[in-house]
Amino acid sequence: SDDMCAAARQRHAGEPRALFTSSEDWLTGSDYVVASGIFNVRLQSPAADWKRYVIETIDRLARLARRGFAFNCLTSYSDADRMRPDLFYADPCELFDYCKRTFARNVALLHDYGLYEFTLLVRMDRQ
Repeated sequence: SDDMCAAARQRHAGEPRALFTSSEDWLTGSDYVVASGIFNVRLQSPAADWKRYVIETIDRLARLARRGFAFNCLTSYSDADRMRPDLFYADPCELFDYCKRTFARNVALLHDYGLYEFTLLVRMDRQ
């Protein structure tokens, strides 16, 4: 958000290489793009709307990445008694399939590190 960017600019005012924006318009891309924790809290958003937001954001990550991107989500394989209605639990197989069919042959699904989440690593074929 604009407020978050303003706070970051103030906090890191002495760092000449730090840039903060809420707009993608000037971003030229990076070798790798990482998004961690940005899909977890959906608050009152309907699950279908949030899922659409997740897919749109993954598409944006891919557009900004030259070599690859990674993101994590809470897993739909979480224990039912620990799941909360304000959080979004993605189906790891569904997102793996989407990334594999849409972006690259080389996609890794990490779902073995003890948290109720998973990480997808997408290694793009373009350079």
